[in-house]
Amino acid sequence: MDGVILLQKQLVDYSTSLYKEGFLDDQFKQLQQLQDESNPDFVVEVVYLFFEDSERLLNELSKTLSQQIVDFKKVDAHVHQLKGSSSSIGAQRVQKVCIAFRNYCEEQNTEGCLRCLQLVKHEYSLVKNKLETMFKLEKQVLGAGGSIPMH
Repeated sequence: MDGVILLQKQLVDYSTSLYKEGFLDDQFKQLQQLQDESNPDFVVEVVYLFFEDSERLLNELSKTLSQQIVDFKKVDAHVHQLKGSSSSIGAQRVQKVCIAFRNYCEEQNTEGCLRCLQLVKHEYSLVKNKLETMFKLEKQVLGAGGSIPMH
């Protein structure tokens, strides 16, 4: 049983660090509160939809920004979508980069947009790895017969 308690502590500490480091905000906690016995995989499913959506949008952004003549309205629409979906799961750092990204779109600043694209890809990749690690820890806790402690 000690192993379960240790895993639960590890999970709580890890989750806490994600909030402290600004990867997640309270929106993620609200998402977790929507999960119950009738829908035990709710958070994982929503987050994986976010991953799919984000990767599609990041590919679109790369394509659009590599054009000879950049369609900033299109870029802004993609960034706006990415900002919305990252905000809906509480991926705070991705959301913040999107805000700066949209300012560069308004200015039609290709260099600024390309820098933000690299930054948003980096932040997305970090939060994706962090969330996948958290889900693995949750699986280990459940696999050891424990329950997921609410944060």
